Amino acid sequence: MAKKTKSKALKITLVKSLIGSKKDQIATAESLGLNKIGDSTSQPDNAATQGKVAKIIHLVEVTNA
Repeated sequence: MAKKTKSKALKITLVKSLIGSKKDQIATAESLGLNKIGDSTSQPDNAATQGKVAKIIHLVEVTNA
């Protein structure tokens, strides 16, 4: 029997405003479900999520969930 491994997740919180950000950065934040300061979301820790976070790293705080 194969062991089931826990899927790692990231908790992403928007800590800076999207005002004045580029359109693609705003779209990236919205695709993660972040619209207002203080919004948090839990996303799987995979390459796609890491790429999105890298795009807006100056606007978010990332922790392990």
